[in-house]
Amino acid sequence: MSERHNRRSPYTIDVVLLTQIKGQLDVLLCRAPPPEGREKWALPWETPRNDESLDGAARRIAKAALGAEPGWLEQIAAFGDGKRHPGDFEISVAFGALVAMGTPSPVGGSYAWFPLGDVPQLFPRQRQMLDGAMSMVRSRMDQEPVAFGLLPQMFTLTELQQTYELLLEKRLHKASFRRALQAAWLVEPIDEWRSEGRGRPAQLYRYAPRKRRPAQRGIRLDLAAAR
Repeated sequence: MSERHNRRSPYTIDVVLLTQIKGQLDVLLCRAPPPEGREKWALPWETPRNDESLDGAARRIAKAALGAEPGWLEQIAAFGDGKRHPGDFEISVAFGALVAMGTPSPVGGSYAWFPLGDVPQLFPRQRQMLDGAMSMVRSRMDQEPVAFGLLPQMFTLTELQQTYELLLEKRLHKASFRRALQAAWLVEPIDEWRSEGRGRPAQLYRYAPRKRRPAQRGIRLDLAAAR
């Protein structure tokens, strides 16, 4: 996060970066510059550069924080309700982003991942952004395959199901989930296997949506709910 603000911009770009670590959803936060008051941590944010698009600014900010671009990024909304922001700007445009698990942690002491159940106190406007990001991701899951943004390039079907369960906050029926996954034509197996503990190694898959499909939809999770 840059401490130098382009005052010619009337708004900020704030990015909610989410990943999964040890079976939990985590958000990336940065130490807020003094005087921080009670809010010692903040979402990564900056003002856009001259002639920079909203998406371009969000990707730049995310890459600066992570060292790599997120797998999925989308605008959430604009926030300008008078709630406190670390830069004291009147308007902020927030983006939500999903980061593949296993992505190396940011180098240095400014950034840290926090489980969503243990997030420190944020500036009120940024707290709204975090809540908005989670609502948006969950609402989009039945429309497009956003969950793959949290997965590495190769994964097992168990890891995929656990990712959906993590985002939905509910258990899914294994057989039903795999039937729904097969009907969605979103993954293909590769000739590699990985041990997941006892029993036979699990085959690895990759995200490879069928090109002939008219649209990339999400998995029909109504068919996969736990019984």
